[in-house]
Amino acid sequence: MKTDPEKYKQDEASAIMRFAEIIREKTFLKKIYAGFYDQFRKEITPTNGSRKVIIEVGSGGGFIKEMIPEALTSEIVPVPFVDNIFSALKMPFKNNSVDFFLMIDVFHHIHDSWLFLKELERCLRCGGRAMMIEPANTLWSRLIYKNFHHETFNPAGDWMFDTHSPLFSANGALPWIVFQRDYKKFEERFPSLKLEGLEHHTPFRYLASGGLSKKQLLPLGFYNALCYAETLLSPFNQYLGMFMTVRLKKVMER
Repeated sequence: MKTDPEKYKQDEASAIMRFAEIIREKTFLKKIYAGFYDQFRKEITPTNGSRKVIIEVGSGGGFIKEMIPEALTSEIVPVPFVDNIFSALKMPFKNNSVDFFLMIDVFHHIHDSWLFLKELERCLRCGGRAMMIEPANTLWSRLIYKNFHHETFNPAGDWMFDTHSPLFSANGALPWIVFQRDYKKFEERFPSLKLEGLEHHTPFRYLASGGLSKKQLLPLGFYNALCYAETLLSPFNQYLGMFMTVRLKKVMER
């Protein structure tokens, strides 16, 4: 049966609009996103008062401009509240022109990691950074993602996967595959991109929020208690974290 690409664009745009509503309606989930954006904001420090080029890839239904107003948002399909429409595999930026790329739950939807990282490498200026918050592959997260999540989670996968839709096709284990399992391959393929940090975190809050597709499991009043519990258990995040923050820095021109 022949696929109608325009229908996919409409379906994906409608889904993104709905995600934006869910994030704002579910205050538990909105606080989680605010915490993720705060991680980004702490990394973005002005240099000699100069204006930085900050690009959020796959902004979806998020609200990064409420916390980082100078960030430019983007999506792969037209939605009314983003600044740019483009594919992460072919970005409309000049070589060595971007200071920061920011992403939340986007990398594992990109079906060709090799091509995306080549674009990242091309667009970042020397000293520029990329930050991604992505699904982790830990004992706890693997149990949840494999059994209670609608997206594919395949740690045996490769750097590419078959796709029928840039929004709905995914491999949640892809960040682990590229930046942990195949780290040596990443180093060899992208010597100008240095992995500066990889931190596991957030074992319980997102699960309790219900995410974008499930009902919220706990009322908002439990949010601070869960934050406290996560802080106490942070030494075990390599086993419990459902998310990881990946930090890349471009260290030389290519």
